[in-house]
Amino acid sequence: MSDQSHSHEPFRDRTPLAEARARLRERVEPHGRTDTVALGDAVGRVVATRIESPANVPDYRRAAMDGYAVRAEDTFGASDRSPVVLEETDSDLGPHSARQVHTGSELPADADAVVMVEETNRAGSEVEIFAAVSEGENVGPVGEDVAAGQLLFEPGARLRPSDLGLLKSVGLTEVTVAERPTVSVIPTGEELVQADPEPGEIIETNGLTVSKLVETWGGEPTYNDIVTDDEAELEAAITDALAHDIVVTTGGSSVGARDLLPEVVSGIGEVFVHGVGLKPGHPVALGVVEGTPVLILPGYPVSCLVNAVQFLRPAMAWAGGGSVAQFPTVSARLDEKIYSEPGIRSFARVKLQEQDGDQVATAVRASGAGVLSSVALSDGWVVVPEESEGLDAGETVEVQRWEGSA
Repeated sequence: MSDQSHSHEPFRDRTPLAEARARLRERVEPHGRTDTVALGDAVGRVVATRIESPANVPDYRRAAMDGYAVRAEDTFGASDRSPVVLEETDSDLGPHSARQVHTGSELPADADAVVMVEETNRAGSEVEIFAAVSEGENVGPVGEDVAAGQLLFEPGARLRPSDLGLLKSVGLTEVTVAERPTVSVIPTGEELVQADPEPGEIIETNGLTVSKLVETWGGEPTYNDIVTDDEAELEAAITDALAHDIVVTTGGSSVGARDLLPEVVSGIGEVFVHGVGLKPGHPVALGVVEGTPVLILPGYPVSCLVNAVQFLRPAMAWAGGGSVAQFPTVSARLDEKIYSEPGIRSFARVKLQEQDGDQVATAVRASGAGVLSSVALSDGWVVVPEESEGLDAGETVEVQRWEGSA
């Protein structure tokens, strides 16, 4: 890249978060690659093809209660005072006969109902029936759980452990899923080192953290070496990474003299967002080079994390053909006011504790983009919407447990 002058004016406009995500969504295409994996390896994977049940579950009529399989018509008129007496058998039913069954047992071919054991009394080779049953009573029909041909999963569904149990129950042993999206993570900054920092140097943490988030969110990360603040080296690092589904850089995203990445990406592609209305983390940039999304995350650790959650996580879901899952949340009462700037979506880090049976959220820190410990020591964050100037003490809020969700 040729040398050029840089214009480093402060952000005049910040794109609203929802609009920035919508612009990113337009530029992320599903990669379309698939893989076939054993069910035991499919938790968290995204279904790639429509899955229909190949069989009925159960594929036989089964007893829904412990008791006696009977022909319903043989029990008509039975009561506590006038029981019907049937002959016990251990084979197919004939007229006025009954066969003992347990919950889940296959019913004899001629049986059409089950009398609960509580409504019976065995007397030698005979069974007294104290309550009449109707046809189909206490009987699980063929396909009661799953019917053959029933749609189980559409493409894009993310498989949970219970889903794997369902797939196994219908006889499947493997499933076709989307390949995990690949993400190249490039930490940048001439001040960064991996260990043993000297004065003025900083240990690299953003790239490691983002790489592990990629794994948590179901992707395959490539954690690259640190790239210094040099246009040619930054351009080469990004260009070399374009075979991945997504490229993520950390640092160099703002408008300072060493914030080169937005101009580097603009020189070889397009930057369609630079500056977003969120806090912490407004100096984020989003671009695309040769069809590959490039996410330029800020260097401050908390800003980097917030933007990774808001942009990288959904981009990975879209690239893998899935949808963006909602975060698990906990309702809690704020124990002190949280202040926020109107027009900016803020992410206030909070710690949860139980008081008198209720969850109480205590602000760890609502600001401080560089204080990584404020995230590590929190249980989640409270989102303060753009139209609000803050949240009052005593207000019930939803705490997003963002780090515990794929």
